[in-house]
Amino acid sequence: MKTSLILTLIGPDRPGLVNAVAACAGQCGANWMESRMSHLAGQFAGVVRLEVDAAARDALEVALRGLASEGLHVAIARGGERAPAGMRRVSLDLVGHDRPGIVREISTVLARHGVSIEVLETSCESASMSGEPLFRAHAELMVPGVADLAAIRADLEALANELMVDLALDEAPDAAVVA
Repeated sequence: MKTSLILTLIGPDRPGLVNAVAACAGQCGANWMESRMSHLAGQFAGVVRLEVDAAARDALEVALRGLASEGLHVAIARGGERAPAGMRRVSLDLVGHDRPGIVREISTVLARHGVSIEVLETSCESASMSGEPLFRAHAELMVPGVADLAAIRADLEALANELMVDLALDEAPDAAVVA
């Protein structure tokens, strides 16, 4: 029987960190299913999902924890249930002048409507004309099938006006309700 392990990784960035994790996975016969990794302020940070035979899970966890001796902190969680049924995929894109609180305020509206954030990617960059900090966000959301998407959109657009950001909320092409 296969089981999933979800890893969060962080440590001072240097060559070979991904290889060290991949070597542990390979030694235990684990399959690298998906990951997101980034260099952030001199640190390497990542999230990885491995799939491994249940019989090899404990050995893999021990091997991964051993990476602490190389300066890589690894937190391990065992995979759980899939997303609840009756959800549909929606994407959210936002761009505007950066200021503290944008993610907090947007996520507050989403939580109030029972929306789950599956993926959130954000960045700050210099605006092309003014050079002022520009905040960008892209999120993949899971919206309850019974939720009123028009009401969610209205709440987000009202907030976008207050925050002075441009916001787009679109159903994904595969937005059919997940059964």
